[in-house]
Amino acid sequence: MNKSELLKRFGKNVKIERIKKDLTQEKLAEQLDVSANYIACIENGRQNMSLGKVLELADTLNTDIANLLKFD
Repeated sequence: MNKSELLKRFGKNVKIERIKKDLTQEKLAEQLDVSANYIACIENGRQNMSLGKVLELADTLNTDIANLLKFD
């Protein structure tokens, strides 16, 4: 797996968890104090996210960090 594939798979997991929580990209962005464009870039695999922000994201989505980092 290369970096591009990793980012795309992570982004897909983020989108799945966000939709499960019935959040728009805008609402999630607001809760994380980032732009909606940043969330869109994460979900599309075009942006990397720091580990600290991944942890904050998992907390905001009320999910285990492993759900965001699983790459089956």
